[in-house]
Amino acid sequence: MPVGAPPVPAMFSAFARPACAALRRSFSSSAQNNAKVAVLGASGGIGQPLSLLLKNSPLVSRLTLYDIAHTPGVAADLSHIETRATVKGYLGPEQLPDCLKGCDVVVIPAGVPRKPGMTRDDLFNTNATIVATLAAACAQHCPEAMICIIANPVNSTIPITAEVFKKHGVYNPNKVFGVTTLDIVRANNFVAELKGLDPARVNVPVIGGHAGKTIIPVISQCTPKVDFPQDQLTALIGRIQEAGTEVVKAKAGAGSATLSMAYAGARFVFSLVDAMNGKEGVVECSFVKSQETDCTYFSTPLLLGKKGIEKNLGIGKVSSFEEKMIAEAIPELKASIKKGEEFVKNMK
Repeated sequence: MPVGAPPVPAMFSAFARPACAALRRSFSSSAQNNAKVAVLGASGGIGQPLSLLLKNSPLVSRLTLYDIAHTPGVAADLSHIETRATVKGYLGPEQLPDCLKGCDVVVIPAGVPRKPGMTRDDLFNTNATIVATLAAACAQHCPEAMICIIANPVNSTIPITAEVFKKHGVYNPNKVFGVTTLDIVRANNFVAELKGLDPARVNVPVIGGHAGKTIIPVISQCTPKVDFPQDQLTALIGRIQEAGTEVVKAKAGAGSATLSMAYAGARFVFSLVDAMNGKEGVVECSFVKSQETDCTYFSTPLLLGKKGIEKNLGIGKVSSFEEKMIAEAIPELKASIKKGEEFVKNMK
């Protein structure tokens, strides 16, 4: 922001969340706050608000926006905002390499959204092709960047991204993330509502995957500690697992969760960039390559660092109810992972 410019209005201080280290920052050195971030699928329902939140952050110095339509307009609009990140739009496959060159972080919300009656898995055929194509471009033009996949079904699009990177010989499992942050955001908010707490001070780890019963909120590890009778706990977990469907139904055919997903995606990117800048103790859950269970990919809390995942913090101590949920999730997760891997094997 230029010297002497007014402070960012309070209405944009949504990221002053005490419970989330990434969204509570003092900026000691502007030299560190130079992340070059690309958004692939920037004209869509998630891409536009996500790009707005990234443009508003002092952590970001360059924002490159890619899509197959409307990106010059989205970029022109965002470029008028009084924050220092430069913004440029790129349109169509021939401009994608220039969008990616020199990027530190690439966020991929590209793909089609769910409509009423659809599962995330129904999106597979369309979104698998989109993610594979974009992942191949990242592998070629910014192989060292952190890759954050929002495009559903995440349980399959992360294995797809990994297999594409392997094909190009540049796969680093510490730099490929399935963004499951919205599950944590929802869990925090729903628990806070039930207990009359400030959601900014609630932190519920959510492990497993990012669809239906593979979403496993670990309420027993919530801070502050909370207790629910079993019937209320079952209803709460069901609501967290089906919260995406709740939004799809409420939008009645006009889309899926876009604004809350943009918030969650921005929260994850800011955590990642903070860690890349050397901030210590930054923890986020994400769906990544894992040895925590029988599944080759699994979401758990991760300690983030300068080079991506510094340490997988694992599942930790869980209740017998949560253990049962993990056991029930694994077959579905394995099938989704296999589906993604097979898709890349069979690609021409």
